[in-house]
Amino acid sequence: MKKLKWILFACLAVFFASCGYRFEGGGYINKDVSLVAVRALKNKSSETGAGIAFTNALIQEIIQKTDTKVVDESRASAFLEGTIKAITFATLSRSTTESVLERRIFATVDLKLINKDGEVIWSASDFTSYDNYTVSVNKITDEGNKKVAVDKIAVRSAEKLISKMMNNF
Repeated sequence: MKKLKWILFACLAVFFASCGYRFEGGGYINKDVSLVAVRALKNKSSETGAGIAFTNALIQEIIQKTDTKVVDESRASAFLEGTIKAITFATLSRSTTESVLERRIFATVDLKLINKDGEVIWSASDFTSYDNYTVSVNKITDEGNKKVAVDKIAVRSAEKLISKMMNNF
């Protein structure tokens, strides 16, 4: 019986080793960057708090999906900085010509990774993400729906940008 357990264990070990199964993530955001400082993104849009949402989403993505450590600028080997160039809206659906039911919100971001010598080692320009949200006649509910959409865009942008950075696209 004990021998049968060892054979089963060996077969499972060989299966998982040979099938290419592995966990997502890991690795550094750039081959030479093990410590990075993330500077607050500049917000050129009219959406209050968007810079904080995008900066926090980038930090969380780096912490959760990479081996790179987020540190203060004095310890960093590189700096991640960027700008939210614009957040714009488009109407998706209406109940009447004057009443909007749903909007699409777009965010356009520039991001760059800079080494200690000030050289840009990776960048993305005019990166755009979007999400939809339901418009409410209640102003507070509508602002809340819009904020949730901005937060979703921030997370989605961070996921895609860090993935691109790691794959050196």
